[in-house]
Amino acid sequence: MFGSRRGEDSSATCPACGEAVDRTDAREYDKYGNRWERAEKEFEYLCKPCHRDLCHQPRQGLEAALVECEAGDADRETFLTQFLETATADEAER
Repeated sequence: MFGSRRGEDSSATCPACGEAVDRTDAREYDKYGNRWERAEKEFEYLCKPCHRDLCHQPRQGLEAALVECEAGDADRETFLTQFLETATADEAER
């Protein structure tokens, strides 16, 4: 396609596996799930194998739930317990 518009680096690191990939060999990823609204966003780039492994279903509210459950900060057991409680409560509200 076209070259970089902002003089960005032509390589990226896949956040899923840590592999360094050329941007032309990567897939743009928007953690908020709406890559079409581009204003003032920074995107991550997944390598093609990791992108294929993603679930491409809507994930409205997922980012907020992860933040609420302290993803990346809490230990695994605490995070999973909090996430399960949050997901169960959300399901009960529907």
